[in-house]
Amino acid sequence: MKEIFDSVSLICSKTVTKSYSTSFSTATQMLAPSIRQDIHNIYGFVRFADEIVDSFHDYDKKVLFERFEQDLKNALEDKISLNPILNSFQHTYHKYGIDKHLVDAFMKSMRLDLTKSDYLTDAEYKEYIYGSADVVGLMCLTVFVKGDREKYDELKECAMSLGSAFQKVNFLRDLKADFEELSRTYFPNTNLNELDENSKQKIIQEIEADFAKGLAGICKLPVEAKFGVYTAYRYYKKLLSKLKSTPSMDIKNARIRVPNYVKASLLARSYVKYRLNLI
Repeated sequence: MKEIFDSVSLICSKTVTKSYSTSFSTATQMLAPSIRQDIHNIYGFVRFADEIVDSFHDYDKKVLFERFEQDLKNALEDKISLNPILNSFQHTYHKYGIDKHLVDAFMKSMRLDLTKSDYLTDAEYKEYIYGSADVVGLMCLTVFVKGDREKYDELKECAMSLGSAFQKVNFLRDLKADFEELSRTYFPNTNLNELDENSKQKIIQEIEADFAKGLAGICKLPVEAKFGVYTAYRYYKKLLSKLKSTPSMDIKNARIRVPNYVKASLLARSYVKYRLNLI
């Protein structure tokens, strides 16, 4: 029975979310049950594509990515896939009418990670972030507003800014791994071998501007999504705060983390604000 296969597919996507990101998984649990699984489905899809280009060093990444890309195309056209992650994603894709352009832009940025190691201009940098992060935010926004195009258009720019902020924080946190293990540098006009406080502060100011715009959108989200997205926002803001207070030389030599007890505190305080209608 296909219902059993579909159920297994959904479980797989939820397991991927929980296995790869405890922080995102926790934030997703704060979403209403009516939309929670669909966010798992989106995360599973983007995580698998990202894993191909970032992690499978002992295999031919290009071949694996092209197979995944073809499987994705077939899944969206046929409305079924024997890959359970793509099967659950296509379900959400069709359920909410997610724009195909968003999927294509995401895959384009992931493909760049196979060959491109430096982003030398602001245009290249912004295009990569749009495809790797902004469109993921827009896919999630489509679910949050349950396909309401008017609400989607109202919150689109804010969702993109929030996606950009999350991605840029990841870039700053992962400087060491990206540079040493993957030979990638995303920030244009920044020599990571000579990253100083001035360069770091310019990056942080850019991220803070994105967060400010993103928060304005969070306040306008439907109640089903607001607490979960705000929880993710608070976690990333805390991570940015730690990066801001960490000397640039230390950022290059270690991966900055937010301890679990701090995450728990952020969650509790976020819940209080949410219940008091302060967001």
